[in-house]
Amino acid sequence: MIPNDFIQTLLDRTDIVDLIGQSVPLKKAGVNYVARCPFHQEKTPSFSVNPQRQFFHCFGCGASGNALGFVMQHTGAGFVEAVQHLADQAGLTVPSSTEPVRQAPSRSGLDLLQQVTLHYQEKLTQVPHAREYLQRREVTPETAQHFSLGYAPDAWHGLEEKFPQVTVDTWLALGMMVRNENGKCYDRFRDRLMFPIHDHKGQVIGFGGRVLDAGEPKYLNSPETELFEKGKELYGWPQARQALRQNNQILVVEGYMDVVSLSQAGIGNVVATLGTATTADQAKRLLRSTDQILFAFDGDKAGRKAAERALHLILPLFEEGKEIGFLFFPEGDDPDSFVRQNGPAVLRAKIATALPLSNFVMELLTQGLIRSQPEHQGQFLRQARELLATLTSPWLTFSLKRMMAAWLEITLDQLNSFLGTSAAPRVQSPQPRSRLPLRPRQAPSSIAHQLIACLLVEPSFAQQVGIPDPDTQTSPLPDALALHHLASYLRHQDSIPNLSHILEHFRAQDEEKLIEAVLKREFLTLQETPTEELVVVYQDGLKRWQSMGRQQEAKSLLQLAQSRPLNQQEKERLQWLTLNRLAQ
Repeated sequence: MIPNDFIQTLLDRTDIVDLIGQSVPLKKAGVNYVARCPFHQEKTPSFSVNPQRQFFHCFGCGASGNALGFVMQHTGAGFVEAVQHLADQAGLTVPSSTEPVRQAPSRSGLDLLQQVTLHYQEKLTQVPHAREYLQRREVTPETAQHFSLGYAPDAWHGLEEKFPQVTVDTWLALGMMVRNENGKCYDRFRDRLMFPIHDHKGQVIGFGGRVLDAGEPKYLNSPETELFEKGKELYGWPQARQALRQNNQILVVEGYMDVVSLSQAGIGNVVATLGTATTADQAKRLLRSTDQILFAFDGDKAGRKAAERALHLILPLFEEGKEIGFLFFPEGDDPDSFVRQNGPAVLRAKIATALPLSNFVMELLTQGLIRSQPEHQGQFLRQARELLATLTSPWLTFSLKRMMAAWLEITLDQLNSFLGTSAAPRVQSPQPRSRLPLRPRQAPSSIAHQLIACLLVEPSFAQQVGIPDPDTQTSPLPDALALHHLASYLRHQDSIPNLSHILEHFRAQDEEKLIEAVLKREFLTLQETPTEELVVVYQDGLKRWQSMGRQQEAKSLLQLAQSRPLNQQEKERLQWLTLNRLAQ
C-alpha cells in the first residue's frame, strides 16, 4: 500500500489546473476554468475545474474527481500508476510500505525500445517482401505509421549490429534477445512484421511479431519483463483511448491485425488482449474507462471459449450502469477478414446485433439442454446456482433470475426456493467490511444528502458548526452511515481538508459511490451558495436530522413495548422523547 500521508502530500503538491491544462485547453471563467470535456464529445464547454477545491466536474457526462481521478479516467491508468505519474511530475519518490510499490520503469530501457521501434519502422520501408505483405493485408502506409508497424530483419544479431553500445544483458532484460542451451544469444524477433505494444502513456514496452510466411509460431510476443506485464496491457490502447472521446463503447478483439484493420476502417475504439485470455487487470481497466464493452471474437470453438472466459471474469466486476455485449463472426472469419470483405458499414450493422451479457449467460446455461427433461432442469439449476454466487450486482442478479425462471416456466419465488436464495437481490461487497455497503439513491434528496453536500462544500463546518449527534448513528434513515463517517473524519483532522483530500480518503470505501452521487446533484446546487447562507442550510439540516433521529428512536421503543414491558430507563427515555417532540 502507498501511505495515505504521501497521497495527501502529493495532492497538495499538484495543481489540478496545471495538470489538466497539459492535455485540455482550459479557459478562465470566473473562479473556475472551463473547456470542452475530454471524456465525451460536445460543442459547448461543460467541463469545469475548480482550483480552490482542486476538483473537476463535467455537467454533460457527469465525470468528476480530483487530480488522481483525472489521471485514472483520462489515461486508463490504475491507482498506483496514477500516483507514480503525479509523483514523477512533482519530483517526489513514492515510498515503500508493507506492500511493494511498482516503481517507474527504467527510462533507459524505454528509450532503447523506442529506438528499436524507429529502427524497425525504417527497415519496413527498405524490405520489399515486408511491404508486399502489408499490401496483401490491405494495410495502408498511413495505418502502418499510425500503429508504428515495423519489420525485424532476418538476422541473428541484427540488434547488436545496429546498437553496438548496448550490452547483451540489456537486450536479454528487455526480452529482445534469447539465450540458448549453449549460452549463445541471438535476436528474439527475426523476419517478422513488428507490432509495438504501448503502455497507457504511449511508451513502447514490448513487441508482438508475426511471420510473413507459413512459419511457426505465427505470432511471437515479448516475454514478461520489468517494463512489460502481458496480463495488464491491451494492444492499441493509446489509439483507442483517443477514439473513446467520441464513442463511449470499446471493442475487445483477439489479434493485432484485427485492431489495425478495424481502425483503418474507421472503427478506432478497439483493443486486443495480446493473444491471451482476458485478465482481471485488463477487465478492470476497460470498466474504468468506459461504460460499454463489446467482446468481438472469432466464431470458432476457440473464440467461443475466449468469450466464455471473458464472461466469467467480467461477471463479478459488473455493476449498474455498464453494458457488456458479445459478438461472434462466422466460422472462418475474424474481425480483420470480415471488415475487409464486407466493409465498415456491414460491420457496424453486425455490432448492433451483439448479444447482451444476460442473453449470453442464458445461451451458455441452456446450451445442449432440453427444457422438458427433469435431468436437464436439474443441471440448469446447478449451473445457475454456481453462476449467481459470483455476482455482486443486485440488479443483474434479479434480472438473470427472472430469465432463468422464464426458461424453466416457473415463478421467481419457486426459482428462489430451488436455489435456496431469497427473492430480494443479494448485495455483496467485493471486500467484506464492518460497515454496511452503501449505494447512491436516485430518490429525491434526503436530509443526509443535504448535510453531506454542505460538508463537501465547506468542510470547516464539521469543526466550527458541529456534526450530527452520534447517537443517531444507529438510525435507519437514508445514508446515515455515510454522513457520520464523513463528519467524523472532518471533525478529527488537524487541518481542514479540501475536497480533493476528502475524495482520496474515501476512495474504494463504501461511501465513495454515495459521495460521487451527491457531487453530481446536491453539491452542484449548493457550491455557489454564500457561506453565511450555507451555514443556515446546514444548521437547519442538523436540527431536522436530530428530530428525525429522535422520532425513529421513539418509534423503536414503542415497537419494543409491543413485545415486552419496557424497563424503567426505557420508559423515561420514551417519555423524554415524547415531551421533546410535543415541544417542537
